[in-house]
Amino acid sequence: MENRRLGKYEIRGTLGKGAMGTVYDGFDAAIDRRVAIKTMPLPDAADDEGQDGLQRFRREAQAAGRLTHPNIVAVFDYGEDAGLAFIVMEYAPGTELKKILDKGDRLPPAEAVRIMQGVLAGLNYSHERGVVHRDIKPGNVILSPDGTVKIADFGIARIESSNMTQAGTIMGTPAYMSPEQFMGQTVDQRTDIYSAGVMFYQLLTGERPFEGSMSAIMHKALNTEAPRPSDLSVTAPSSLDAVVARSMAKRPEDRFGTASAFAAAITEAMQAGARGGIGMADPLAGDDATMIAGARPATSTMKPSRPAPPPSVAPAASPPPAAKSKLPLLAGVAVAVLALVGAGGYFALSGGKGPAPDTQLAAQPPAVTPPVVVNPVTPPVVTTPPVVSPPVVPPAILAPVPAVRPPVAPPSVTPPPVAPPPVAPPVVSNPVAPPPDVSTPPVAPPVVTPPPVVQPAMNPAAIRDALLATLQNTPCSLTRASLEGGRMVVSGVAGALAMNAVHDAAQTATRDGLATNLNLGGFDGPYCDVLDTIRPIGGALLNVSLRNNATVLRKNDLIVPQIVIPDYPGWLTVDYFPSDGSVTHLHPSALGPAKKEVAGTRVLLGNTSKERWQVDIPFGTDIIVAIVSAAPLFSGLRPDDETAAQYVPALKRALDDAARNNARVSVGVMLLQTKEK
Repeated sequence: MENRRLGKYEIRGTLGKGAMGTVYDGFDAAIDRRVAIKTMPLPDAADDEGQDGLQRFRREAQAAGRLTHPNIVAVFDYGEDAGLAFIVMEYAPGTELKKILDKGDRLPPAEAVRIMQGVLAGLNYSHERGVVHRDIKPGNVILSPDGTVKIADFGIARIESSNMTQAGTIMGTPAYMSPEQFMGQTVDQRTDIYSAGVMFYQLLTGERPFEGSMSAIMHKALNTEAPRPSDLSVTAPSSLDAVVARSMAKRPEDRFGTASAFAAAITEAMQAGARGGIGMADPLAGDDATMIAGARPATSTMKPSRPAPPPSVAPAASPPPAAKSKLPLLAGVAVAVLALVGAGGYFALSGGKGPAPDTQLAAQPPAVTPPVVVNPVTPPVVTTPPVVSPPVVPPAILAPVPAVRPPVAPPSVTPPPVAPPPVAPPVVSNPVAPPPDVSTPPVAPPVVTPPPVVQPAMNPAAIRDALLATLQNTPCSLTRASLEGGRMVVSGVAGALAMNAVHDAAQTATRDGLATNLNLGGFDGPYCDVLDTIRPIGGALLNVSLRNNATVLRKNDLIVPQIVIPDYPGWLTVDYFPSDGSVTHLHPSALGPAKKEVAGTRVLLGNTSKERWQVDIPFGTDIIVAIVSAAPLFSGLRPDDETAAQYVPALKRALDDAARNNARVSVGVMLLQTKEK
């Protein structure tokens, strides 16, 4: 694959190979950026297993693509080319944490804590945006040469707004799976808390809390408590025992409510240990630790520079832990059900590869006699010796699920004690159904094959309306469509995954008889929130461009946007969004006060000695958003030092107010590339 291309990306070498495909060393010449390109072969349409793998691959791009955080490997793009699906990711050199642990190296407690703080910071950011990783383990944690911790591989992540992963699906790596994952229940962010706790246990002790076959690990995860880390390692601080135990609680409600609460408890435990404190009452009493926000860099009329790394993760409030108790009785039933369908469960866990399914679940301790059950299922065979002093399991949990048997014909019905007067039954020549005592089954009526249903052809107006509805409801995009010469032309901007959705909609429209052309600009920056805020505004897109129609600017170049006012007079708002999450208000601002613009005129900004903006770091894909409204959106100037995360909600409220007042509003977006040289 070396010296070839995937889409617009140059392939320069191979970084590694995995179960699904190869990771290449790539280069994006358009923005002079080195990238890692993860690939997998496109499966045949009839290959169900391959299609499932492709869905997980796409889900990784969708999940990680919405996350921009120093402790998460960034995803820039998704595409399909040359028989391969590929994800374009941040090039993150480093070593998997798994390789360090596999060598038997015991990490100092301070280093284990530092790694966990990085993992929990990334998880907290992910959870706040509705993404649950579901496969946290050392193999998915990368340590960069400078010590930065990065979470990778969101291939089986669960996204709150997605229905692609439902309850009943068992996915993950057994040694790090939570009890609710084993039971096929719906998972939330607390399943990542459990997996992170298992990994923290391994960092402190060099051992995983539960070992053995899949069935043995599942039995222990559901029924037994792991030894305290300080009992296995003399270097593990005893002050962390309670923190680890809470993170690995059997019931989700007994764990930390958030990753930030977990991180705060670790910090407090280490401080208590350093002070010679006894016990863990304070850090476990609640999840309301205080966040200390980092200072925001000063802003200027120049393009903002890259922000400092985010502050330490802030814990969110959560209720105090409930009293410890065993898993609900459903756990035992779930284990028995898994024993019946173990083949499918193991197949899902192994990714469709490996030995024959292992249906052996750990048996209950021999000291407890199960109750007598009619037609019980034979207890599964124990592959790993039971632990010493096993917990006493209630009889209801020990009761196996009755075997599923074919229906048995009902016995003849005994007449009631008080019989009706003897009346001769009427003679029926063609009874509808045989009397109850007739053993001969009824004759099935002949099967009538209905004629094939012919789908009516869609008319052009219906095809157009379906395409417009898809465009209007595609997140992370701002597009418009118009008929030009008998073709539907779609223009605007879209993120990587939104681009795929728009492309699919255009292909569908073309197959249905409406030729469609795409004229879209793609981006990989954090601009979905602002696009989702302005997308509901209908009408034609504003004409937004740079002086001389430039699309690429270099360091110290002037930013001179020009906007054509629509066919009504209005108030102009122009904002510049770079990739670091900041925003610069170009107009109105202290340099250019607000005024009502004349309909149909062209407004030029940043072309005077007083009003000037220059390109500076960070370099990459930036956007300019322009809005013309019949009434001012804001009563005064916006603060110069606010971030995009602060400004976008305020912008949404202003647009909602304009809609309630029936004020006309038009929007436009322009993408531009900025480079250092």
